[in-house]
Amino acid sequence: MRHSLLVSTLFCLTTLATGQTPQTTPSPLLDDVPVRAIKAPRNPLPAEAASVGVTKFSFIVYGDTRGRRDGLELQYEHSLTVNSAVQAIKRLEKSEHPIRFVLQTGDGVANGRINRQWNVSYIDLINRLTQDGGVPYFLAPGNHDITGAPKHDDPQRQIGLKNYFAANAELIPPNGSPRRMTDYPVFSFGYGNSFFIAFDSNIAGDEKQFEWIKSQLEGLDRNRFRNVFVYSHHPAFSSGPHGGARVEPASAVIRQKYMPLFRKHHVKVFFNGHDHFFEHWVERYEDASGKHRLDHVLTGGGGAPLYAYAGDPDIRPYIRDNADQKVSLDRIAKPGYEPGMNAYHYVLVTVDGEKIKLEVVGLDWGRDFQPYKSNKASLTDPN
Repeated sequence: MRHSLLVSTLFCLTTLATGQTPQTTPSPLLDDVPVRAIKAPRNPLPAEAASVGVTKFSFIVYGDTRGRRDGLELQYEHSLTVNSAVQAIKRLEKSEHPIRFVLQTGDGVANGRINRQWNVSYIDLINRLTQDGGVPYFLAPGNHDITGAPKHDDPQRQIGLKNYFAANAELIPPNGSPRRMTDYPVFSFGYGNSFFIAFDSNIAGDEKQFEWIKSQLEGLDRNRFRNVFVYSHHPAFSSGPHGGARVEPASAVIRQKYMPLFRKHHVKVFFNGHDHFFEHWVERYEDASGKHRLDHVLTGGGGAPLYAYAGDPDIRPYIRDNADQKVSLDRIAKPGYEPGMNAYHYVLVTVDGEKIKLEVVGLDWGRDFQPYKSNKASLTDPN
């Protein structure tokens, strides 16, 4: 009892004094129990070849769930997301578009190097999704999970990376799989007519990662995989405190290297988080095959303290640098000017052949949240 009280007191005092969750190397007092593995889903995805005929399904996307009291108690705000998601999974189970899996855009916990934060605050919530909901869960790493160190072999990453792998051991493809980059938290999977890639935007400049993602896209059978979705923690464009006039290094690399690659391979949607609200940009461009659309969907309202609009990003250099493809950017959902104008939420994505629709599901006081003129949008331009 005294041991638990001491740990809690030290944690609270540090947080109160700095205004932040401690980011130093965890002490043995906090790390005497290894991170538990999230339970494997009751209904795992079938082998890619077994789902070849599937053209109608749904999936859930959300991000940024780190809580104010990680390591001390279950993440309350995140539990609102999980409870609603489980209800949606059960409601749509027998429908034409059942929910088959959940994507998370990163920052599961406040400090991924502290074992207790995963074990006490996070793991059991995800177990609800994989057991009560029965669906797979795929987490892309955020800077709070494994630090924002920009190089894969940086010593600062290693404790958080070890914990990430431990927590997700039953969920992401194993080392040696053609859908997993060896020893990286970078992976892909195919389901039905759609293909998904999760990458580590903390190390966006890592050339090996870029080449692996490029090889995944180049090796796709596009006659089968008509829809390609990618997701990571950092966005290319944001109007929040991590965006606006400020361009973080990871976002700069994504704009400069990844977006041309995504356009080349006609990626449909790039999901991300990092800023704790909802925002939606549409990127249109032209190439030899015609006119295309790529949606940027920022969903960072999974439970972390909500952010607010902080200023428009300067998109002029991006438009200028990609003038050969007649790139344009339109924001169709803008975050609110105060945190209370935004909402905890998740995104329900419906795939119907090559038609993609999304519904933003607001939670708690934001249950009537309507980031568009409603809470729904079609991601397919009319012919």
